Amino acid sequence: MQALLLLILAMSSTYTFSNDTDLKPCPDTPNCVSSQAIEGHSIKPFALANSSTVDTGTLVALIQRLEEKVSVINDNQRIHAEFTSRVFGFVDDLDLVISQKQNIIHVRSASRTGHYDFGVNRRRIEKLRALLIQEGVIQ
Repeated sequence: MQALLLLILAMSSTYTFSNDTDLKPCPDTPNCVSSQAIEGHSIKPFALANSSTVDTGTLVALIQRLEEKVSVINDNQRIHAEFTSRVFGFVDDLDLVISQKQNIIHVRSASRTGHYDFGVNRRRIEKLRALLIQEGVIQ
């Protein structure tokens, strides 16, 4: 089932990645943060605790603990999660790209619609960072 969802996601994407560690760029709106962005959209990537292989199952489980309505797709190097808000049903996207070569996990969290997110995406990344530090996955 996950393989089918990954295939559908890949086929429906309008953005092509130039390499294995690229994230979709943030739009001009302030409702996105990314470890590959600059200035206001920028957020630090997750530095891995050690150079061993990352257990993506642990990452997925921790992402699922962040909020109630979340669906996650995992292909062992990339993780994509969709968060749906309780009240209005807005969807936010979270993307993680594991770069063993750089010993980091690149992160991006963005709202699909609207202009402002009142810091929701940045707080989501920092909450995930705290969980990953607590579990010893990152520094």
